[in-house]
Amino acid sequence: MSISAIITAAGKNSRMRKDQISRNLEIKNKLILPFDNKTVLETTIDNTLSANIDECIVVLGHYSDEIMEAISNNYDGLVKFIINNPCDVGLSTSLFNGLSNITSDFALCVTGDQPTVSTETFNKMIDVLKKCENPYKTISILRRRKTGLLDTAEGLGMPFVAPRINLMKYLENEDDNLNPILRKIFADGYTFYGIKEKNKKELLNINHYDDYLELSH
Repeated sequence: MSISAIITAAGKNSRMRKDQISRNLEIKNKLILPFDNKTVLETTIDNTLSANIDECIVVLGHYSDEIMEAISNNYDGLVKFIINNPCDVGLSTSLFNGLSNITSDFALCVTGDQPTVSTETFNKMIDVLKKCENPYKTISILRRRKTGLLDTAEGLGMPFVAPRINLMKYLENEDDNLNPILRKIFADGYTFYGIKEKNKKELLNINHYDDYLELSH
């Protein structure tokens, strides 16, 4: 079973910008804020690269120059960076663009602002698809409520592992957040399997400055 990772890092950074302005802080993209002696994005990339994957794609959009400049490790030969064109698109389009640049059967889908999700948790998600009866109709996902077989996709988001071609069919021609799309996939009879987090921090994305403070200390 071949698995590629897609890391989306293309957002507008709007909530973080507002928080930084209100606190009179220097305006910086959240993905290049310091985290574990690296940046938020580098930490996410490193955790993802350590998982049982065959390749890694990072999708950039807004602030791509700023982000590339801030990454000290160029990941030569390890990561392929692609840039949305146009850049002002939703998360579903970023993910679709990433999936269009891989050939693996399955994709581990991660957002760049999830530096606390561990390699161990990514591997647990991957193992579910490797061991299940019908991986092409299964999605393993970091749970938000229940663990194990889920009875709803309500409130779910990234990270998750899914069959690439099937996921692309749902993402194509959509420009939306992911939860409505995941709900549609669930309604079509896909099995959703919730993976328990290693610790509470894994369940938080860095959207606001307070999230950053909580996760980086």
